[in-house]
Amino acid sequence: MTLPQLQQPPEIDDYAAPTSLKEALEAMADGKASCVAGGTDLWVQKDEPGKQVGSRLVNIKRVPELQGITEEKGRIRLGALVTMTEILESDLLKQRIPVLPATADKFASVQIRNAATVGGNIANASPAADFVIPLLCLNAEVELASAKGGKVATRTIPITEIFVGPGRSKIEANELITGVKIEIPGKGFYAGFAKTGPRPALEIAVVSLCLAADLKGGALSDVRVALGAVAPTPIRASKTEAVLEGQTIDDALIEKALDTLDGEIKPIDDHRGSAWYRRRLARAYLQQELTNAAAG
Repeated sequence: MTLPQLQQPPEIDDYAAPTSLKEALEAMADGKASCVAGGTDLWVQKDEPGKQVGSRLVNIKRVPELQGITEEKGRIRLGALVTMTEILESDLLKQRIPVLPATADKFASVQIRNAATVGGNIANASPAADFVIPLLCLNAEVELASAKGGKVATRTIPITEIFVGPGRSKIEANELITGVKIEIPGKGFYAGFAKTGPRPALEIAVVSLCLAADLKGGALSDVRVALGAVAPTPIRASKTEAVLEGQTIDDALIEKALDTLDGEIKPIDDHRGSAWYRRRLARAYLQQELTNAAAG
């Protein structure tokens, strides 16, 4: 059997493999580069109509500033190069923010989890991005860096503000995600993630949902509801959050929250599922997570 020849995409005419953040940013400074880490999205998309790959490919896998899971001053930092396998196996995250390993456990296959990165899942800006959904519920902040005047310029943007459309975000062409910061939740915090696909761990989500809240005296506070694959971007369901805020979970509240959610989401019909089916799943997942939260 003759194996097919692997061909380099015609758009790419330069390659860089920096070993420091400064080198990586300099390679991206003209805005004509595409950076690659795991490549689980970029390499699949490079031949799709409407997708553009920069003329320079910047391999950031050897940049140490983008690696590691650390805790400091009540916050967890995930380097942009942290893989889903690292998330899944992190004892620190299992102890401090267990919804993140639980989400990683539903992320693709073992092989993809070994390569797919936190930064890539955000930068791809897919409406169905799995790992983005709990990050929205955790009010994560995304660290961005770029090269300006021979120096490294940085800025931070809330993940709730970063997405503007399918495959589009506020990340500039010369910017690189360096990491994500998350405030460690306190006692009484509940967060649960649910997802459905034709094969739940291996397929792009038909619907995903995360519910997070503080449970105090039986009442919900600081409620956050995030969903994927039901709108042009991953979303927070702010009206549903408002319905649940300060309330004690019972059947009447759940029904009111489900009806409110139904009015907030804008699913579409596609080859993965109908809009009707997505609405039913979104309602079912919110009911499931509210029931779990009520049970403690």
